[in-house]
Amino acid sequence: MTDALIANHPQSTVLTRAALYLRVSTGRQAESDLSIPDQRRQLETYCRSKGWEATAEYVEPGNTATDDRRPSFQSMIESALIKPAAFDVIVVHSFSRFFRDQFQFEFYVRKLVRKLAKNGVRLVSITQDLGDDPMSTMMRQIMTLFDEYQSRENAKHTLRAMKENARQGFWNGARPPIGYRIVEAGQRGAKIKKTLEIDPIQAETVRTIYRWALRGDGSRGPMGLKTIATSLNERNIRTRDGGRWGISTVHLILTRSTYMGEHHFNAYDHSTRKPKPESEHAIMSVPPIISREEFEAAQARLKARNPRWTPPRVTSGPNLLTGICFCGECGGAMTLRTGRGRAGGQYRYYACSTKARVGETGCSGLAVPMDKLDEAIISHIEERLLEPSRLEALMQQLLLRRREWADQRSAHIAELKRAATEADAKLRRLYKAIEDGLLSASDGSLKDRVDELTRIRDQARIDAERLTTSVERLAPTITAETLNRFASAARRKLRDRECGYRRDHLRALTQRVEVVSKTEARIIGSRTDLLRALASNVHGDSTILGGVLGFKPKWRTRQDSNL
Repeated sequence: MTDALIANHPQSTVLTRAALYLRVSTGRQAESDLSIPDQRRQLETYCRSKGWEATAEYVEPGNTATDDRRPSFQSMIESALIKPAAFDVIVVHSFSRFFRDQFQFEFYVRKLVRKLAKNGVRLVSITQDLGDDPMSTMMRQIMTLFDEYQSRENAKHTLRAMKENARQGFWNGARPPIGYRIVEAGQRGAKIKKTLEIDPIQAETVRTIYRWALRGDGSRGPMGLKTIATSLNERNIRTRDGGRWGISTVHLILTRSTYMGEHHFNAYDHSTRKPKPESEHAIMSVPPIISREEFEAAQARLKARNPRWTPPRVTSGPNLLTGICFCGECGGAMTLRTGRGRAGGQYRYYACSTKARVGETGCSGLAVPMDKLDEAIISHIEERLLEPSRLEALMQQLLLRRREWADQRSAHIAELKRAATEADAKLRRLYKAIEDGLLSASDGSLKDRVDELTRIRDQARIDAERLTTSVERLAPTITAETLNRFASAARRKLRDRECGYRRDHLRALTQRVEVVSKTEARIIGSRTDLLRALASNVHGDSTILGGVLGFKPKWRTRQDSNL
């Protein structure tokens, strides 16, 4: 009875109503292929030969048959199950049009057989005419199993070709990341190859997000995801679609390697949305919007704000070196230990956590008095790093970078102004055509075009104005007095034990302390972070030195940064 649905039925004297189901796998096939018209012609010819009347047609333009998430398919099944049924037979070109997954096909056949049989609805394949005997059942199962295998093989070869296309620098489709637009790169055979180029309007927003995440907006230090999204919305900086920014969109921009010139194709499994191993990625070269150093710095800052890597006690606790102090012998973290001396006084020291956890088999261990190590680190920074002549040499590099940055931004401002002028000119031509009666103002597509051009023009103007302001706010020439003021303020903050920012100032100047022995320690810092601190404090305001990492009780689930 299960296979009574799939049979070759003799022509009936009663008029049989047939529903035609036509499907192709991709939207491109639906637009340019001849498959659907050919399927329709063959199905209609078959129905006429049987004396059936084609009363319904369900077309699936560009949906895979490996699952049942198909609108027309579901609509057809619903129409077949109503009482009375809208038709008597479902006609397909082959079983692969119905399903390319053998399990799903059998599931649907067995699930619907009783309900459809009550309504007299059958499924017929015009190219695989089978009965309901055991041999026909076996043949049908073999056919659907082969269809599933063929579908997976086709998908494998298609993916291989798309990965090679990406490696050659061509875009495979889908919507480009914010900050880019698709352009034609030439024709190869019958196919027009496309690639990505920087969209000057949205690219500046991407740069702004990275700048705020790394250096802040000038009035405060580095900003978190929620603060960035809020600031963008408050300043009326819109998304590509004219909407408001959210935390997830900002997070995606800050973690997408495309912006440093490396777009990863095939990075996720589209059915499960789980990341694939990097060995399966295809790297596509695109024009970078930010530098690799900026991207890596953003990842490091997001990681530092991740409570799974840096717990709140590390950045908000009282200890100066917690979280950045490591054993030079085994590389393990050095954590606070306490004890009491013979005189009854309590002492505190940094000790190797590996030895504390697994004993001397893991590490012979080091223990250094906390006050002694803290004083040694601060004194070294004061004498070797916060010396005005050394700072002056570093600042010359910063000034050179700033000049390069200003030149790049000036070029972007010119692009934005040109984009705004072009959009405004197109709007004027459209308005003129409407006034002259050449176009109808009631045309819906015309209204959409006007809205799009208006959005482009306004966004370009806003971005150009914001960028011009940022260029004008470049730091003035740095003098010896400025450097002395910065060094003095930094020393004062580092020495102030009552200052809540003392620990954060230290982390702006050094990122890792390795204790080699009881009398020797190695300080590892980032010149880039120091330059950022200098740039933020050129006016002598050391309250934003390096930025202060904050922790909140609500975290981004399954992501690597807090709100």
